[in-house]
Parts: sequence; C-alpha cells; structure tokens
Amino acid sequence: MALAQHKIYGLIGFPLTHSFSQNYFNNMFESEHIDAEYVNFELADIGDLMEVVAENPQLCGLNVTIPYKEQVIPYMDEMDEEAAKIGAVNVIKFIRGKNGELKFKGYNSDAMGFQNSIAPLINQNRTNALVLGTGGASKAIVQGLRNLGVEPTLVSRTKREGMLTYEELTPEIMAINKVIVNTTPLGMYPNVDECPDIPYDLLTPQHLCYDLIYNPDVTTFMKKSQKYGAEVKNGLEMLLLQAFESWNIWNL
Repeated sequence: MALAQHKIYGLIGFPLTHSFSQNYFNNMFESEHIDAEYVNFELADIGDLMEVVAENPQLCGLNVTIPYKEQVIPYMDEMDEEAAKIGAVNVIKFIRGKNGELKFKGYNSDAMGFQNSIAPLINQNRTNALVLGTGGASKAIVQGLRNLGVEPTLVSRTKREGMLTYEELTPEIMAINKVIVNTTPLGMYPNVDECPDIPYDLLTPQHLCYDLIYNPDVTTFMKKSQKYGAEVKNGLEMLLLQAFESWNIWNL
C-alpha cells in the first residue's frame, strides 16, 4: 500500500550534470516527510519522453530544462495561458482521469521566478533590457521583463529580424539598455571561463547584469560586469522561486 502512495517527480533535459533541482526537491521531501522522490531523466532525444513516462507509473510531474523547453510542447494536451504566450514549457503537470487516462498540461514557472527575483532591482533608469540568447529560457525572460514594464531586445549570434547581433551593440544601445540578462549557457560549469561577447567596457554603475547561470556562483560574465561597476546577480534565487512554483503547480 505504501508503494502505491510513493510519488516520483523529475527533470528532463540533456545534459543534467548542472542540475540543482534534484537535491533541492529531495531535501524538501525529506525535511517535510513527504513520501516522494525527485529523479533526473537525462534524455538524448525528446522522443524518449513517453518511454520514461511508461516506465515510471508513479511519476506525477516533470520539470523541463535545456534543450527541451520548446521541443516538449507538441506532447502537451493543454497549455497554461502564460506558457502558451511565452512559447516554452518548464513544468509538466500530470493529470490522471478516473479511467487511468493520462494528460499533460504545460506551464512556465521561469517567467514568474525571474520576475520576482529581478523586480526589487528595477528602477526608473532600468526600463530597457538586452536579453542575450534566443532559446526557450529567453522567451520566459522576455515575458517576465514585459510584466515589469521593461522593454526587452533579444541579442543573437546570427542576424534575425527584430533582434540585434553582438556586433551591433554600440555605445548608444548599451547606454539605453541598463539591464542585461544572460540566458545562454556560456560560463556554466565546467566551462567557467566562457562569457557572452558584449562590450563590457561600456557598462556603468547604473547597469544591472543578471546571469541565469548559478554554477559557478560568480560567472565570468558577472566578474567582467563588476569590473566596470555594474550591479550583478546570478540565477539561484530565480531557480528557488521557480522550483517553489513548480511544486505549487503539481499540487494545485
């Protein structure tokens, strides 16, 4: 009987060596005496998702990380309004019917986690932002910034309509955009010496440079930004906030 009550939650992505979620949730389950465990499911292909679900009948919900936040959408039976607007999913709620039918509903807790984390640092000078990277994470960041009244501009390595390239980051653009958010994996452990190629010497103490990466605590992007007086913050608080929101979603 106890086995039937045991619940499994997990994370899908590739690779998962950088994941914080497993320790966070398992520590929470232990401290709050919840009969559940959190498992990392490293998928080489998103097509392996249904195999994971079939092999783990006690699975009750999943988090989604790089590179599957967009690729997982076709598997959703339903989308939360915010996730649909963003176009990326990082939380999957499992909804089981009385006849055993399983449905997936996609949510995005990244936007809320980021928004709540950065909100205290937004001021009247920080009304425009550069979002470095164009993947699934960047979509949530763009939505979070807009929710706070900050106008975002995406920065891509390749020229695309409505976006800037790194080569186009002129002194004028850097002066207008006092918020810079790194959503790329550049600088993540173990490649800690990497960083986005922006003109760091154009940063000022009025700038806020926010890195979604949390391992290492202080990234090369943050160190270079600090050198020119910019305020910096890593993604740990955002991660904690979005993990808390994931738990709320699974237990609605």
